[in-house]
Amino acid sequence: MNPEQKPSPWWSPDRHLDRKPFLQARSAILRSLRDWFEDEGFAEVETGILQISPGNETHLHAPAADLTSASGIRSRYYLRTSPEFACKKLLAAGEAKIVEFARVFRDRERGPVHLPEFTMLEWYRANEDYETIMADTVVVIAQAAQTTGIGMFSFRGKTANPFAEPDLLTVADAFTRFAGIDLLATIPGGRADRDALASAVAGRVRVTDDDTWSDIFSKVLVEHIEPNLGQGRLTILYEYPAPESALARVKASDPRVAERFEVYACGVELANGFGELIDPVEQRLRFTQAMDEKERRYGERYPLDEDFLSAMTQMPEACGVALGFDRLVMLASGASRIDQVVWTPQERDA
Repeated sequence: MNPEQKPSPWWSPDRHLDRKPFLQARSAILRSLRDWFEDEGFAEVETGILQISPGNETHLHAPAADLTSASGIRSRYYLRTSPEFACKKLLAAGEAKIVEFARVFRDRERGPVHLPEFTMLEWYRANEDYETIMADTVVVIAQAAQTTGIGMFSFRGKTANPFAEPDLLTVADAFTRFAGIDLLATIPGGRADRDALASAVAGRVRVTDDDTWSDIFSKVLVEHIEPNLGQGRLTILYEYPAPESALARVKASDPRVAERFEVYACGVELANGFGELIDPVEQRLRFTQAMDEKERRYGERYPLDEDFLSAMTQMPEACGVALGFDRLVMLASGASRIDQVVWTPQERDA
């Protein structure tokens, strides 16, 4: 094809035929996982896409939607970046085991493993510890691989056996092993010491005066840690540092780390899970700090979901995880790009 010639649209019969095996794999995995969750006693839920707050993470961006009431009043809503707030409200309502195949939206994201609209497989267990949801995640990934019959995940020259015992690695150990950095020494008492981390990473990543502790952490993670994860087998990266706890609770025995984990295969992040924070005061503080930083960087902030913070007062101890369903299908089907495994890719990105 001429380099200047645009590819045919996704709906052209020839191109659709090329993608058909990946789409059939998607359907088979969807059926298989629904069966697995039903057998495990989960209730499949459907929560609203339009939300007052799409999520309150500094670097996640949500498309906005202005709605007009019958009386002519216009209100700002957002397309959710995650079903997390709504699902946790259901836990507060009394649901114990829930799962959702949720359509979610992320602005400013596009690439081989990123789509602006994608499917998040998210599930929660009330009154269970986060090791349980960790184990769930490994089983779900293996279930997808078993459904397609693929023996080995492969992506960009890296491979991972989805059936092998996963490599369990704390974030602190990963920083020591792959970057030679004592990460925990830079978070005494759970508080981020930006200058200590900047000094520790000297010569390993470029640090600017404007970089926060979290910025420096992310640079090391992306450049030195993630490329080494999920090679040969899955990696469960756990005990994230307290400054990166998001909606996870801090570990009771060590305030420097939180009950947060991520699962990687072939260097690709597949899932992000928490032992859930249920303290609304602490959560409000984290949200406010994140929105202050978002406003400083991007000139925007999202409102807090006061209804969610109120529901946290009734929320039981719980654990939960969000898994990128399209990424899982991509690996389990042998696709090389994420847009090969979605039925109707965005026209301009197809």
